[in-house]
Amino acid sequence: MFAAIHHWNPFLIEFSSGFGIRWYGLAYVMGFWLGFLLLAWLARRGYSVITPEQVGDFVFGVALFGVLLGGRLGYFLFYDFSDLLAHPFHLLRVWEGGMSSHGGLLGVALYCLWYSRRHRVPWCGLGDNIVVVAPIGIFFGRIANFINGELYGRITSVPWALKFPGELLDDPALADRATIACMTKVDPALNTPGAIIDALSSPETGPQVRAILEGILHARHPSQLYAAFLEGALLFALCFWLRTRVRLRQGVLTGIFFIAYAVVRIFGEQFREPDVGIAFTFGLTRGQFLSTFMVLIGVGFILWGRRYGRPSPRPGVGEAAQPAKR
Repeated sequence: MFAAIHHWNPFLIEFSSGFGIRWYGLAYVMGFWLGFLLLAWLARRGYSVITPEQVGDFVFGVALFGVLLGGRLGYFLFYDFSDLLAHPFHLLRVWEGGMSSHGGLLGVALYCLWYSRRHRVPWCGLGDNIVVVAPIGIFFGRIANFINGELYGRITSVPWALKFPGELLDDPALADRATIACMTKVDPALNTPGAIIDALSSPETGPQVRAILEGILHARHPSQLYAAFLEGALLFALCFWLRTRVRLRQGVLTGIFFIAYAVVRIFGEQFREPDVGIAFTFGLTRGQFLSTFMVLIGVGFILWGRRYGRPSPRPGVGEAAQPAKR
């Protein structure tokens, strides 16, 4: 079956070799910017426990301490703990990639807990708005995963399948002597999987390299796009509708988000190639296993919210949240 080779350049603009503006970084900027706009809109419309003036500082803290720090720590703790022990400063090398959505969600939850105590606002009230904007960031993050050609799917024969050159890095056996010999005829420098992947975006060597890889790589699900729809667009539609059309007690929407995210993540992982070198746990991938705990967390939020949660701020134009009393 014919399947196109994914060869999207990870750089939007590359100033020099390995340095420039990456699509991955742009995805984070877009996620935070649109998240800020939506949180400010919710605050102005009366759906928030903080004022529109507080949204900027709140989003900055969520981005830095929640998403970036939490996502980075989560990646090493859940997927590469041995590297963290051997090279602790790798934690700071965010440009190399390596973020965990589970870690990011946990980091955001902990930051919201700190912020709620610092500013004396309901923790679950903050969470109910954060879960509305979180899928926006997840959506852009998954699109960036697709552009980078990482977290690709399992082997398939569906008509929209793609071949991802990153497979050469995860399965070095594909880049055997015969492959390298063919590549070095194109360019002597193409003697490693990384060099071969980089050459794909070159107008001079790209077409020849793609022609060679067509007979080597496997056709796979573009699972990053599935995740962008499920974890991003679908969850955003659900949470936005519930936040603006149904008056739930504080904490209930947060619980619904955790459960819904776990469900779509567990389903979506069926199409994603399992992480190399990470064993299955009880027959589940690492992502599916971690998601089962999110179901329990979600149930806890719902039970707490139904019993102790305050009614959510009543929606209405111009009903901005009042400053917290100290």
